[in-house]
Amino acid sequence: MDELIAVFADLDKQDRKILAQLQADGRITTTQLAERIGLSPTATSERVKRLTREGYILGFTARLDATRIGLGLLVFVEVKLDRTTPDVFAAFAEAVNKVPEVLECHMVAGGFDYLVKSRVADMAAYRAFLSDVVLNLPGVRETHTYTVMEEVKDTSVLPI
Repeated sequence: MDELIAVFADLDKQDRKILAQLQADGRITTTQLAERIGLSPTATSERVKRLTREGYILGFTARLDATRIGLGLLVFVEVKLDRTTPDVFAAFAEAVNKVPEVLECHMVAGGFDYLVKSRVADMAAYRAFLSDVVLNLPGVRETHTYTVMEEVKDTSVLPI
């Protein structure tokens, strides 16, 4: 817990309350937010603008039910590249950023180079995605796929 406090040293208690409330409900009105944190609506609005300007708040989005919109299969793919050079990393990153099915892509340390999180309709759609997209990304040598059987926890809420 002390590490979190040190990281947020430049944020006061009110800023942290604002961030926590907005993570819980990004559609809350400024008036409601002000009431919950104990500041005036004007002061609250100014703080939200500052937190956005300084990059603490990156934006607001709606969370969608993936299954209801036909993207019920969640997969993680380990990707090994044929070479680990700056040009291959750059080409892979540029290409993967253009793929809408890729929700997250992380360069990792360990036995492979990237961990890719993706959602598709079903196993047939994943098979097509793997062969038509993933295996054609620059520098891909090998992949290992992990199909999610049950989502135990899925959150984007950061501990504030």
